[in-house]
Amino acid sequence: ETIVGNGARAAPIGPAGRRRAGMAKKRKGGDDGKDLQDKAKKRKKSLQERVDGPSEADKLLPRTLEERMAARRIVVVLEKAALECVQPRKGAMELLNSDDHKHICVKNNRDIADARPDITHQCLMALLDSPLNKAGKLLIYIHTAQNVLIEVHPSLRVPRTFKRFAGLAVELLQKRKIRAAQANETLMKVVSNPVEKYFAPGSRRFGLSVSGRQVKLREFAAGLEKEADTARTAVPIVIAIGAVAHGDPVTEERFGLNYVEENLSICPWGLSAACCCQKVCSEFEYLWGIC
Repeated sequence: ETIVGNGARAAPIGPAGRRRAGMAKKRKGGDDGKDLQDKAKKRKKSLQERVDGPSEADKLLPRTLEERMAARRIVVVLEKAALECVQPRKGAMELLNSDDHKHICVKNNRDIADARPDITHQCLMALLDSPLNKAGKLLIYIHTAQNVLIEVHPSLRVPRTFKRFAGLAVELLQKRKIRAAQANETLMKVVSNPVEKYFAPGSRRFGLSVSGRQVKLREFAAGLEKEADTARTAVPIVIAIGAVAHGDPVTEERFGLNYVEENLSICPWGLSAACCCQKVCSEFEYLWGIC
């Protein structure tokens, strides 16, 4: 029996009363636990949700492959990109890179210079931020060293920091696609090989290589435009760029050699992949009067 506030003795609680009290307490505790779970889910945003969806201006971009191939555009293929998942410890999946996984590279007799996903990140920022892309004149494909082909939608706003980009890349490689949080749009997706089947018939295909024919990119681009005007045809121009720290992927059989018609050297000195992307965008922006 218990004593209530006025000093009177209350009747003892029987087994049935104790069971009812326990069940009420359990229900209350369960409700609290559910509320906590709901709050945790709201706080925990996935990487996919952190990627912004297309804006009103982005919705003006061509959506289908046929629309994107119907006019004169630049198609950039980033060859031999270092996008590879690694499990450094149980339950953790990360993007292999030379800064965080040097011991794994040494253990597996791999060159640290080959684990450079930051190069792909730099290239994507240069391409997606360009006025050429904003004008809807750019398509991007990523061909990884593991022969995974990725299509990038022009409306993707790539994460600014490498850490967030690495998380996004891991999610893409695991789920095979990244969807926008606020719109029904697939921003990145893994597609089937080979990449040349996504090129328009009759498209011109070139690779950037230090061993290629020396050209001034502005004059070369103007020459292509003149040929197109004479033939009255508007086909995309494919540019293959090696997303690597060293080497020449566009001359390798598994990568650019199968579809590139000619290799070009646009500078007497070796340029970074991101610099090549910037120069390609800049010259065609000038040629087509975009900005």
